[in-house]
Amino acid sequence: MPGTLSFDDLKSRVADGTIDTVLVCMVDMQGRLMGKRFHAANFIDHSYAETHCCNYLLATDLEMATPEGYATTSWSAGYGDYVLRPDLSTLRPVPWLDGTAMVLCDILDHHTYEPVPQSPRAILKAQIARLDALGFTAQMATELEFFLFEKTHEELRADKYRTLKPLSDYNEDYHIFQTTKEEGIMRPVRNHLYAAGIPVENTKGEAEAGQEELNIRYSPALDCADHHTIAKHAVKEIAWAHGHAATFLPKWAPDKVGSSSHVHQSLWKDGKPAFYDASDKLGMSKLMRHYMAGLIAYAPDYTWFLAPYVNSYKRFAKGTFAPTKAVWSIDNRTAGFRLCGDGTKGVRVECRIGGSDLNPYLAQAAMLAAGIKGIEDKMELAPATTGDVYEDQKARDIPQTLRAATETLRGSAMLRAAMGDAVIDHYTRAAEWEQEEFDRAITDWEIARGFEKA
Repeated sequence: MPGTLSFDDLKSRVADGTIDTVLVCMVDMQGRLMGKRFHAANFIDHSYAETHCCNYLLATDLEMATPEGYATTSWSAGYGDYVLRPDLSTLRPVPWLDGTAMVLCDILDHHTYEPVPQSPRAILKAQIARLDALGFTAQMATELEFFLFEKTHEELRADKYRTLKPLSDYNEDYHIFQTTKEEGIMRPVRNHLYAAGIPVENTKGEAEAGQEELNIRYSPALDCADHHTIAKHAVKEIAWAHGHAATFLPKWAPDKVGSSSHVHQSLWKDGKPAFYDASDKLGMSKLMRHYMAGLIAYAPDYTWFLAPYVNSYKRFAKGTFAPTKAVWSIDNRTAGFRLCGDGTKGVRVECRIGGSDLNPYLAQAAMLAAGIKGIEDKMELAPATTGDVYEDQKARDIPQTLRAATETLRGSAMLRAAMGDAVIDHYTRAAEWEQEEFDRAITDWEIARGFEKA
């Protein structure tokens, strides 16, 4: 399988003219790639060591607005610099762009050169280090769901998104004939990502018209988040290059199923699955039960990391495979947490709550923090739930609105202990700002409903 590039590989490809551009990227709060395009000769001579960016890149919203209220940076503080240090282990070709390579960066303080704790990559690394201190590594995998549309982003934006038409006309879940029609986009997605060192397993149609799913093989937690972020970016760019728009908005129409991002997770020790116990009926070790107990108990605390926007909560609807209950089940897609691979060495837990808009670094870090707490406290796992969990009145709900999720995030003693007050205060402010912006908006629904009748 093609993979990442060594620095020597890059030098050779620059010398022979194969590569002339290097994308030097950081991951922002929203999980997007931000950065600079370097002439490759400059990168290998100088900028492979470091470059700089404005520190507002970890204090903006989706529109790149600069809201007040962040302790890290502000207009009064003058918006200074962060250091971007390329992680050369992430250096890889970008096959869907001519002559281009990419590298992901860690974000460092401009004066101390210490990691910026609010950086998504740093947040996940901190939880990986906590897990390592316990003697474990996390293997994780995410599923990326998204919609493809007939028009381009530019065309849709020009008509204020009033002519949204998916690329297909009917539910294409596992549908080979319908997805054949979309191979002009999805085949390049698979092949280009594979050539970039992303271990793509497959793509498939999902349970709505124009909806696709991309599955990437499990890997260590940080690699998983890197793969997810690069893949999401690639889907948008490749669709755009073929004259179509791709969206990871969780709910684009009230009568359509939303898009999720399920997260599969397991712990390993000394190269062996620590979640597996052959003597257990379900193959679950005591460690796995403790981990899952923490994962479920603290689900309300970290819901914002799974659903960070107002629109995220529109996806939570009965009968749409978007679970809203913090319970687990055995291979049951109506529960927030599903036990997969029971009775086998592949036993793992799948969190089904997260939407397609989550930042994988933040979501994975929050779940690891909850699982670690479960291990540390030897929390007991409640019995599995059966049947239609949507109808289970005893099952605990996760927060159902952005406002509610913001408050559980703000008040989470577990997350504050695991990530630090500065990190939780930073992302609580991001959640507050999103709600403030929505509260200032006048929606089409309000005008249609009340313009004449109010």
